[in-house]
Amino acid sequence: MHALFEDTGKFLVGRVLSEAESSAQIELDSGKRVKVKAHNILLKFDKPAPAELLAQAQALAAQIELDLAWEFAPEDEFGYADLAQEYFSAQATVVERAATLLRLFEAPHYFRRAGKGRFRKASAEVLQQALAAIEKKKQVAAQIEAWAAELAAGRCPEPIRSQLYKILFRPDKNAPEYKAVVEAARQTQRSPLALLQAAGAIASPYEFHWQRFLFEHFPKGTGFPEVQAPAIAEELPLAEGVEAYSIDDSHTTEIDDALSVQGLGSGKVTVGIHIAAPGLAITPGSALDQLGRSRLSTVYMPGYKITMLPEAVVQAYTLSEGRAVPAVSLYVTVDEATLAIEGHETRLERVPIVANLRHDQLDAVVTAEWLENPEISKENPVTPASIGHSTLSFLYRLAQHLKAGREQVRGKPENFNRPDYTFRLIGNDGAVPTGEERVDITPRKRGAPLDLIVAEAMILANSTWGQWLAELGVPAIYRSQASMAPGVKVRMGTKALPHAGLGVPAYAWSTSPLRRYTDLVNQWQIIACARHGRTAALAAPFKPKDAELFSIISAFDAAYSAYNGYQAAMERFWTLKYLEQNQITELEATLLRDNGGGVWLARADALPLVFTTLGGGALERGARVRVKLGAIDEITLDVNATVLERLDAAPDGAALAEAEDEGEEDGLEAEVAAGPIAIALEVEEPAAEPPAGNAIANETEPDTP
Repeated sequence: MHALFEDTGKFLVGRVLSEAESSAQIELDSGKRVKVKAHNILLKFDKPAPAELLAQAQALAAQIELDLAWEFAPEDEFGYADLAQEYFSAQATVVERAATLLRLFEAPHYFRRAGKGRFRKASAEVLQQALAAIEKKKQVAAQIEAWAAELAAGRCPEPIRSQLYKILFRPDKNAPEYKAVVEAARQTQRSPLALLQAAGAIASPYEFHWQRFLFEHFPKGTGFPEVQAPAIAEELPLAEGVEAYSIDDSHTTEIDDALSVQGLGSGKVTVGIHIAAPGLAITPGSALDQLGRSRLSTVYMPGYKITMLPEAVVQAYTLSEGRAVPAVSLYVTVDEATLAIEGHETRLERVPIVANLRHDQLDAVVTAEWLENPEISKENPVTPASIGHSTLSFLYRLAQHLKAGREQVRGKPENFNRPDYTFRLIGNDGAVPTGEERVDITPRKRGAPLDLIVAEAMILANSTWGQWLAELGVPAIYRSQASMAPGVKVRMGTKALPHAGLGVPAYAWSTSPLRRYTDLVNQWQIIACARHGRTAALAAPFKPKDAELFSIISAFDAAYSAYNGYQAAMERFWTLKYLEQNQITELEATLLRDNGGGVWLARADALPLVFTTLGGGALERGARVRVKLGAIDEITLDVNATVLERLDAAPDGAALAEAEDEGEEDGLEAEVAAGPIAIALEVEEPAAEPPAGNAIANETEPDTP
């Protein structure tokens, strides 16, 4: 005797060896013997042979019309043998009964299983819904197949093009568009990114990077709703005797900071550090506050920027020349002879801005020689005359003094051997670049006199205000670094802790409230201190251990890192573009880090480019080499190189020290890790972080008017 039985959702047949009341021993065709419970045995038969029965039943099951079988089925629960008799005949054969069982089992949308070998037919309404769903599934499957065929043939269907970045970076794996890309990639044996590139889904490499950034960080677009800049409610006094001026690049529109000097020649000099004061008008929780908090920072990139606040709001509070602008001013009293700081005072006032000086116009004029030699300054005067040699010379001496003091605390000097670079897109009028503009990259020496003046003034303000807030018990957002040991990074928190990299006891970003949300938050706290003094903790918007501060820190840290990563990526894109446009195939570079296997990480000597190069296995860190560049990939932002020759006999001390700093601290290193559809840029903060308000390093604004 033979039996057909169910085992974990499958039907098997075999010869019955022995049978008890509750189970049977059955031998399969493979020779395997299994113990089967009696209620799992659905059919017993003598012939045909087990394998033959199953083959005949499967063939006959495919011929059973489900619609007709559904019509024949009784309304109540029934057994498969009952339906076989209705469908075939009252004398339904073993094969016909087995075929009926198989057909019912594989059609749950027509017949719902009610037990072993027993079924109940679906209602007409449920059946229609199920059939419609099955038909839709067939259509979707056909659509996936058609889209996959188009992609494989080098054409991108519009539905896939419209969801390109979702498919690549945040896919819904059940979506037909995603499945079509996966299927086409499988058929063509190509990565999804390469497949979509070949199919024309990516308009251009620049568009790919731009749209990806928008998709991840600005899914609703970069526009602003209609808002107006609120007026400052209180009547602010006019700063008496103050003539302030800012120092930025020509393309800077968010002018946050300005400087002034009073009392030269009197023995006691008052240096004013004046910061734009949107915090006097924008209130926590207001519509403008919510806008700023949603963006957290201005996003910079060559040729374009996405501002944190609407342009009309920026222009209402920016420190533009020719007007008296509301400001939060820090006045520092300095001994003119020793340059020792003897005191400070914070005021809320209107400050006359007499000039907006520009780095790109004055850096070549206001040099160290110009500042140290009055005769040279007479031959090349600075306009306006009120900002003359004596003012800038004093500020330069003070900046050098402040820097030397910080370096003593740091334990080693700040290294400014490597220049910054300015990117200018020729012909770009401030619109989103296309990626085809011609790019001009020019170096600008870090630590140039005007840079140093502004940098030290901003560090002084951020450090002084940070300590003052802590003394008054008013919480703020601080940046700190426990030590300068390798791997110890700058962190954000609400406690006034030392910043080892800068060499200051506390550091609270407060000097860029138009373009960084943390600075706006800290400005609200500083304003409370200026108004209320010792009782400021009671009046400040944010109280000690305020959960909102921790929420802001977390959101800002993530956004700021992402924005800086995108800026670094776009600077790398335009650097690679510069190589292509100028047909540069060889570079001089310095080896930074041995990655093993003869592969080195190298930095170009005259361009902001870090890349991997082969053939440097026998060389050492700090060696200068000439390399031949390979193919450039503007999607993955990748370029490899091969060492052609060594340019120095051995690295000098300065080159070796810089290479060690770069390799160990990863100061401004931007390495590109290219995956099949992803690009990861890792940019870590330098040990001596660029101060707020100074257009250097990560603070550099793009080349827009």
